[in-house]
Amino acid sequence: MNPAWDRNLALQAPMFAPLRTFVQSLPVGVWPGGDELNALIVEHGLNIRNAAGLPIRFVPQSVRQAAFEEKYEPRIYLRGEVQMRAENWHDLFNALVWLAFPRAKAVINQRHYQALQAQHAAGLQNRGPQQDALTLFDEGGVVVLCADPACAELLRGHQWRELFWSKRAALADTMRFIVFGHALYEKALQPFAGVTGRGLIFDCSADLLHAQVAQQNAEIDGRLAGFLSDAGRLASPREFTAVPILGIPGWCVENERESYYDNRDYFRPAPVSGSPGR
Repeated sequence: MNPAWDRNLALQAPMFAPLRTFVQSLPVGVWPGGDELNALIVEHGLNIRNAAGLPIRFVPQSVRQAAFEEKYEPRIYLRGEVQMRAENWHDLFNALVWLAFPRAKAVINQRHYQALQAQHAAGLQNRGPQQDALTLFDEGGVVVLCADPACAELLRGHQWRELFWSKRAALADTMRFIVFGHALYEKALQPFAGVTGRGLIFDCSADLLHAQVAQQNAEIDGRLAGFLSDAGRLASPREFTAVPILGIPGWCVENERESYYDNRDYFRPAPVSGSPGR
């Protein structure tokens, strides 16, 4: 079960940094809903629009409708309405990610809408691998900013101990891990060894690694929107790099011991060529 509303839960851990400014503006003793989220848009002077140019608004989830236009993704694209369930961490974090990374979220919604439109027109029921990849990133995505190509290769090669332990002291100057997926934020409320993100690695300057969160968010949002706007990107879930969230230095006290990285159920070796990736 989800924990009860406690604003401090979404303020404490380092991984919540991209959302912290918005969380600090939420009420302390009352579960935030659509009204509170819509007020944040005004309070922070945000211009959040979907790919069709419509302003985004957060609304209560309605009873499921059979009509295509009333389904979740089409409703965002056609009306700019993001549905939220009451007192639900998952939907709250989804809304907060819309505030932090609006352009990237708009592109994901547009691609989902276009895929669903084609699927609906063809009378198909099953989703394709591209839709699966988009959903995996939307739910569990991690943006990895990297100023050192060698560190990026260690991450891609599942060289966890070398990256997170041997290079631990230098990692603050070479990499940043920015959570995008709202399901990862939800899991971080009650973290457990096994939580793994789907990473996309972007080269960057060292200056960006040390920039203010608002600047980092804006840069990431623009890069992600451009990357995801290419219909050839995320053709399947195989394009992601695994990111064991609790292995990132500073993200849990247990990883301050080298032996923490001995857990091969969590820190799995790279898959053998030709076998399914993680």
